[in-house]
Amino acid sequence: MLGLMMHAPLRVAALLEHAAKWHADTEIVSRLPEGGLFRYTYADAHRRSKQLAKALLRLGVAPGDRVGTLAWNTHRHFELYFGVAGIGAVCHTVNPRLFPEQLVYILNHAEDRVLFFDLTFLPLVERLAPICPKVEKWVLLAGPQHLPANSELPGLCSYEDLLEPERDDYEWPTFDENTACSLCYTSGTTDQPKGVLYSHRSTVLHALAISLPDALGCSALDVVLPVVPMFHVNAWGFPYMAPLNGAKLVLPGPGLDGASLFELFESERVTFSAGVPTIWLGLLQFMRQSGHRFSTLKRTVVGGSACPPALMAAFENELGVTIRHAWGMTETSPLGTASVLKANQLALPPDAQRAELQKQGRVLFGVDMKIVDDAGQALPHDGVAFGDLLVRGPWVVGDYYGDRNPGHLTADGWFRTGDVATIDAAGFMHITDRSKDVIKSGGEWISSIELENLAVAHPAVAEAAVIGVASARWAERPLLIVVRRPGHEVSTEELLDFFEGKVARFSVPDAVEFVDQLPHTATGKLLKTQLRQDFAGYELP
Repeated sequence: MLGLMMHAPLRVAALLEHAAKWHADTEIVSRLPEGGLFRYTYADAHRRSKQLAKALLRLGVAPGDRVGTLAWNTHRHFELYFGVAGIGAVCHTVNPRLFPEQLVYILNHAEDRVLFFDLTFLPLVERLAPICPKVEKWVLLAGPQHLPANSELPGLCSYEDLLEPERDDYEWPTFDENTACSLCYTSGTTDQPKGVLYSHRSTVLHALAISLPDALGCSALDVVLPVVPMFHVNAWGFPYMAPLNGAKLVLPGPGLDGASLFELFESERVTFSAGVPTIWLGLLQFMRQSGHRFSTLKRTVVGGSACPPALMAAFENELGVTIRHAWGMTETSPLGTASVLKANQLALPPDAQRAELQKQGRVLFGVDMKIVDDAGQALPHDGVAFGDLLVRGPWVVGDYYGDRNPGHLTADGWFRTGDVATIDAAGFMHITDRSKDVIKSGGEWISSIELENLAVAHPAVAEAAVIGVASARWAERPLLIVVRRPGHEVSTEELLDFFEGKVARFSVPDAVEFVDQLPHTATGKLLKTQLRQDFAGYELP
């Protein structure tokens, strides 16, 4: 027997439609790449998104067509999220920080028909255009006054000119909720980037799930500023979560340095933010140097890579801002877990609470996870046993776009994340390493993440990475690679002594190398493949 409820397919456009109807005067504030701030409301954004929808149809964009973006977090990019998906096309957010050859591969693999780009990326786009023949039209996300005088980009026009002739009377169509709405590619650190094709259903369910109190906990009382880029896993769902809840949305554009972010946090009275650890390390350094303090910012979410405990403690103790740890990946839309204590854990001593919150957290409803050994057998949730992390759920990838290769799924349909993790009795998952980064030394497994987190707790260390290097006796041993803080000195002996008593003796690195900077992926993660190349053949003392 079937239920007798109305059938209303989940659609991305309905999120903005809801905000425009019930939070019509709530603001969206956008810092523009061409300079200045732009301020309007959800009602305005909805009208312009409908104008965009009609403009796309005029260009011949059809359901299922891919529409690319090379853009920062701005109001125009926000409109593209809804205008493109709203007509049944696919919004393909392209990460401009990828290597040029990866960008060419992604644009051609996705077969984008139209590409929208910010003024910042004009030189990049002019280099890409001749080798991306599938793109029929290029649209500059600005007014006509910013169009280059002499450009060979085919069909180039400004975004404002594109919208200007259209009325805002478009009616969003209804279609199957499993229709694709957006496309993001992985960073491709070990292989070509892979496309993850999200559906309207998966996106709306993800937005609902991350809004829960034990996830990110967004409400109409919040002023939200996602530092995480809209070209990186749809800004972790923030552009969908904010209109769903009616939260004021502040979009920082290209200004991601400490001073620019602090100015927006204060002027717009931001309460809630999100970003990768490198962003918060930079902001913390700015706050310490300037002596500034936040007046409204209360919490932020850290993901993308493990948040160093020292960073978490500094934000809470020095700045009065709570960091909530979360875990996910492009293939999980991305949020899979969030670190929030249970009621019975509030009685734990403060140190025990902090230790639990430093883990990646508890799984959200809708996602399931388990850890398995090399034979695929499930391991106990005792916080000690560690194994390969597997996940499944309605916003977890089933296939990569254009790549019908089931190798990333187990025989019974679990996605192999590539992470090595523990799960404790309370359900808190803790990433101990990536499977390709864990160091196997003399039969023991050493977590590079644990060593990195300890290293950056040293007052003279700005950033650290740990990789395994060959050892005749132990097969592999950890090498610590460190960027010193400006104006600070620290020796190899001091750093190695810093580990004593904090980890097992066999886990202490064998050597330290000091560098000016560490390589990062396009999403801000440490690029350990590059470090392993740079230190290939390294001879331990």
